Amino acid sequence: MPTAPRIHRPQIAATLRQRGEVTPLELFFDLVFVLAITQCTALMADEPTWQGLAKGLLVLGVLWWAWVGYSWLTSAVDPEEGAVRIVIFAAMAALLVIALCVPQAFYDLGLVFAGAYAVVRTAHIALFRLASVDDADLRASTNGLAVSTAIGVGLLIVASQLDGVEQGALWLLALLLDMAGPYFFGAEGWKLVPEHFAERHGLIIIIALGESIVAIGVGAEETLTFGISAAAVIGIALACSLWWAYFDVVALVARRRLVNAGPGREQNEIARDSYSYLHFPMVAGIVLLALGLKKTIGDVEEPLKIEVATAMLGGLGIFLLAHVAFRWRNVHRFSTQRLIAAIVLAALIPLAVEIAAIATLAIATAVMVAMIIYELWRFREFRDRLRHGLPIHPEPEPEPEPAAPAPARASWD
Repeated sequence: MPTAPRIHRPQIAATLRQRGEVTPLELFFDLVFVLAITQCTALMADEPTWQGLAKGLLVLGVLWWAWVGYSWLTSAVDPEEGAVRIVIFAAMAALLVIALCVPQAFYDLGLVFAGAYAVVRTAHIALFRLASVDDADLRASTNGLAVSTAIGVGLLIVASQLDGVEQGALWLLALLLDMAGPYFFGAEGWKLVPEHFAERHGLIIIIALGESIVAIGVGAEETLTFGISAAAVIGIALACSLWWAYFDVVALVARRRLVNAGPGREQNEIARDSYSYLHFPMVAGIVLLALGLKKTIGDVEEPLKIEVATAMLGGLGIFLLAHVAFRWRNVHRFSTQRLIAAIVLAALIPLAVEIAAIATLAIATAVMVAMIIYELWRFREFRDRLRHGLPIHPEPEPEPEPAAPAPARASWD
């Protein structure tokens, strides 16, 4: 009797994910990452100082880079195929240990954190090596990634034995060297399912926004009052404005740009820069906003401390500045209105330490909503055609002198 052929290694995901959908196991994996993000917010909330903010962002950066590795991995292997799912489960267990260690990552549990992180990254590299058996280019890229990973993990292990500025400096160096690996070792060998990759990062933005909503609930620990209720409503409006800023047009154009690039180095570099790198400040900005929301809901009538005000308003600004860079990387256009909104939010920080926290929250929300209304008016035709899948008629470029007119590009936010 004929039997089905055995699969000896992970199959290329492009043959399995024709529509680019995210698998249930990937969503399951992300649930553990949700806890890790929550722990980062809690770390900063328990230590709302400049040092505490720096610690939270360093931990978030390390966690982000681990997650990014698996987002690339699932374009090269099917995470639900055979033994691969068992390795993913093992990585989830190690990631859970990491999340539990976050509050003490710079103290007693630093070595445990680094050890569990080593397990997560080793499982990632091992699966990539398995997928690259018959692909020399992917194997070469994996080898380069293994080097930067080993350096980063090694520095975290050393940092666990230190404290103070030296420890923080080693964490920062580990993160920078690890993230720089794919940039210096090249992008030619990686495999990518572009629609799946874009959807994966869109979902992680939703997860981060979910953390801001969780922060509202955690902050409202006392008896519900009118002020807390009002702040919660304003807070959800602010979260909705961030969702709108990303998903209404930006995510659609970026996905189209990634898909149209075609497989190979150009597409991989767009994915690396636009998603692996530039989505981190977006997520970090949302996490900083979550800290501000938590503290605002906790005491709506008192002014925010300078560190918390900077986290909330600066986090929004970082989110918008990442969009400015995101737009430039994809279509080489500059988003003036988002830059202006980021500057206005930063300028509000001195005011935020003088007025009630709920007032700061309301002003920040008004800035975001005003920006969105302007974009709806300014780019209404482009937005309508894009969202309905119609051909896009780009705005004409200014005519250069004395050369012929430059090719037109679409404006997109």
